[in-house]
Amino acid sequence: MLDHSCQVQRHSLRDRGDDVYETPSVAVEALLRVEQLPHRIWEPACGTGAVVKVLRAAGHNVVATDLNAYDCPDSTAAVDFLLERAALADCIVTNPPFKLAHQFVAHALSPRPRVLMLLRLAFLETERRAAILEGCGLVRVHVFRARLPMMHRQNWTGRKATSGIAFAWFAWDRAWKGPTELRRISWEREG
Repeated sequence: MLDHSCQVQRHSLRDRGDDVYETPSVAVEALLRVEQLPHRIWEPACGTGAVVKVLRAAGHNVVATDLNAYDCPDSTAAVDFLLERAALADCIVTNPPFKLAHQFVAHALSPRPRVLMLLRLAFLETERRAAILEGCGLVRVHVFRARLPMMHRQNWTGRKATSGIAFAWFAWDRAWKGPTELRRISWEREG
């Protein structure tokens, strides 16, 4: 049973550990309906493989890496994305650890032409992120019309709840020079 309270309750960084929160498959399926992705994609925070499995099922060749081993199929552990200089694919698609989201975006934008990240909508706020949000190829922000199903951290045994946090897919393309487009999308299957 889901608790539909709208209170956003955050757990301490100690409790959250490495921020392994499984991405709802419906979030990735929604992305595939609105963005044309290249065949080869890098998922640098693959965790248990939630994003990877959906992309592979859609026919993409996904390079799956993570800092730790979480049993993601055909993945490589002990890869620290923030230290990685090689571009393992032309496009990155990931739900980065929340506590490292800014660093993930900044690092991803450096050598790769396309970056798509599932981030809190509030990522648009603050002056600190101006360098990665303004004039750097942020093409589109796909805001979910309805809140995503809750992303509980790995091995969560507490009560299940709907999400009190708004999420969006942020899409960067280094070649983009125009204004950022805001789109509303649905994770629910239509028709």
